[in-house]
Amino acid sequence: MQHKKYNALLIDDHPLIAEAYKSAFKFIENRNEAISFNILTATDCDSACEILNDYANNNDHLEIVFLDMRLPPSKDGTLLSGEDLGLRINELLPETKIIVSTTFNDNYRVHSILKNLNPEGFLVKNDLTPNELVQAIEEVLEDPPYYSKTVMKLLRNEVSSDLLLDDIDRKILYEISVGSKTKDLPEIVHLSMPAIEKRKRQLRKIFALNSTDDRELILTAKDKGFI
Repeated sequence: MQHKKYNALLIDDHPLIAEAYKSAFKFIENRNEAISFNILTATDCDSACEILNDYANNNDHLEIVFLDMRLPPSKDGTLLSGEDLGLRINELLPETKIIVSTTFNDNYRVHSILKNLNPEGFLVKNDLTPNELVQAIEEVLEDPPYYSKTVMKLLRNEVSSDLLLDDIDRKILYEISVGSKTKDLPEIVHLSMPAIEKRKRQLRKIFALNSTDDRELILTAKDKGFI
């Protein structure tokens, strides 16, 4: 049987999480002698970029990356989070398979990551077990995508809803839900205040709400899985 060696990069600033990933790779190696992994680790955007640039410059293959979303920003300020780093991976190494691993579990953030990165794997850390990690690695390498329970629940909610909201609608709802001030919304979502109020009126129509209260709008949006 031909031996297959995979290069893997683990990007997470929590050592215990990185060790859990390593244990999953080791379990797969022990179970299948035809597979082995060369594992590198990074704890922030800068150290990860050094490794990614080395692979890109050498035209080497990096098969799989575990990517945390909450990472210290790069020193030059061009990469502010794991999501920015994921976009850089897609740009430098488009064949690399990304498994996003995050504590984010609100619908807005999960939807945003899926849309922007389109990762081959998406794990919410609260869902994780050793068996799930092993299954995620194997499926992403052989037959992606792999989504953990929370992500699958979100996707099912979206499929079951026939309401059409665009990204700006979601952004407005999300910002209101986290307490952003109304006067700050035009700068955040890049729309005029009249345009924002028009969208909010349209959202109330979509959700069949008679109230003009933002709280009811947000509760309904959460109930329907949009934030």
